[in-house]
Amino acid sequence: MTSVVVADDDVLLREGLASLLDRHGYTVAGVADDGTHLLQLVEEVGPDLAVVDIRMPPTHTTEGLAAAREIRLRFPSVAILVLSAFVEVEHAIELLASGERIGYLLKTRVTDVEEFLETLHRVQDGGTVVDPAVVQELVAAHRRKDPLDVLSPREREVLALMAEGRSNAGVAKQLWVTEGTVEKHVRSILTKLDLPETDETHRRVLAVLTFLEAASAGA
Repeated sequence: MTSVVVADDDVLLREGLASLLDRHGYTVAGVADDGTHLLQLVEEVGPDLAVVDIRMPPTHTTEGLAAAREIRLRFPSVAILVLSAFVEVEHAIELLASGERIGYLLKTRVTDVEEFLETLHRVQDGGTVVDPAVVQELVAAHRRKDPLDVLSPREREVLALMAEGRSNAGVAKQLWVTEGTVEKHVRSILTKLDLPETDETHRRVLAVLTFLEAASAGA
């Protein structure tokens, strides 16, 4: 079973998440109401996954984000899903820049249980997941010349869906095209963005970060 720790200062959401995860086959190794307690839990139980609220005591600003950074630094094998009540673009980009097995999701998405569980699976499997609302805001705010100008409209569309954490199969389903067509678009995107020849998963993460940073700069 996958072990998970949950950190949120809202007791109803915290206990609700713990109960939800327990019912769907996760082992809840502990819950925390602030960043300090979260780090202690991670150190003590060594979970596979941490679900973390961005805003926690004492200042209710970025304590959860700071804890997530510390977890990534000290316990890189722990997958992290950060929850936020608002679209916070800078926080999303900062978090995602830390690498794979990371996700940024709005709390409103937790009401859709299947979608929430799917996001957890993606993150656990090495994916980088960005809430669609964040992606949409970045696309809408994008107004300047950027590195993505080398991409065709369809390639931009594919990259935006990649930024939501969708697999090639998921992109194909969304666009009503074959998975082979999506694979061709992805290869073209990675080539046009001149990303280093590393493993495929890492190049996809770099492509998504390029997309998010360019869109954020144009906001």
